[in-house]
Amino acid sequence: MRDTLEGQQVKIYFAAIGAAIVVALTVPGTTVLEAGINPALAFMLFVTFLQVPLAQLGRAFARIRFLAALLATNFVVVPVLVAGLIQFLPRNPMLLLGVLMVLLTPCIDYVVTFAQIGRADAKVLLASTPALLIAQMVLLPVYLTAFLGEDAATFVQVGPFVHAFVWLIAVPLALAGAVQVWSGRSHVGRRVMAGFSLLPVPATALVLFVVIVAVLPQLGLALNEALRVVPVYIAFAVAAPLIGWAVGRLFRLDVSTCRTLAFSAATRNSLVILPLAFAVPGAVPLLPTVIVTQTLVELVSELIYIRLIPRLGTPTDIAVVDV
Repeated sequence: MRDTLEGQQVKIYFAAIGAAIVVALTVPGTTVLEAGINPALAFMLFVTFLQVPLAQLGRAFARIRFLAALLATNFVVVPVLVAGLIQFLPRNPMLLLGVLMVLLTPCIDYVVTFAQIGRADAKVLLASTPALLIAQMVLLPVYLTAFLGEDAATFVQVGPFVHAFVWLIAVPLALAGAVQVWSGRSHVGRRVMAGFSLLPVPATALVLFVVIVAVLPQLGLALNEALRVVPVYIAFAVAAPLIGWAVGRLFRLDVSTCRTLAFSAATRNSLVILPLAFAVPGAVPLLPTVIVTQTLVELVSELIYIRLIPRLGTPTDIAVVDV
């Protein structure tokens, strides 16, 4: 069952998006589902963290070269790319905020899926997801202040970030650890763990469905503004994986790990960042629209990545073993 879900997950995700579009366009009042976004995200992250054995967390941090390359890619090189791309956008602080929020935060959920399909080292990326999530929550306010200057003080509030850290990181991670410990000591715990192992793909599909159903009715109110960011998102989708690959080569990582960096650089954390967007005063409808637009561009891009990124490098291209 799990293998079937993982093998069909791309189709499942697009089916969830298609169903959400139909529901959003035919059923009135679906914006009330905004209240369900955070619980759905927390559950998705819980079952995602369950896939990371606690022992692997230690090994992920022990792979210093890979972790350094991953952090450098997402929090040094990608921000430089974003700084260049936003120069082509109108000086609308709310629009810029949406673009910055989504492009400065690396994905920690379905990127693992696409990395696996794209012949990257998905396991080391999965093991690194807590570090990526914590780093982006800490650094995002810093980057927003650097890019937006005085406007950042209007938008960036400590409360939503603390709330997101507690409920989207600390609590799901702690619960995942508790279930793993329980599964190691109890037959019932092992059965519960096995049941949860079937849920990452359905949980991600649920989040996509809830987000699209809740946000799509509001897209029309900010459609013209959202269309202005599409060329920037496309440019990012082209440049980011090449940057990730180049950083991997610079750090002399093996081919599959270089592909991992390509996927991580290109895939953003739009689903997790969306609750922070809703907490910004005056955000609706522009800010969620700008973020969801990136999600739609990205999902189409991923279908291209899983065909092209496996062609990057050969088994003998980079022979150095990561340490």
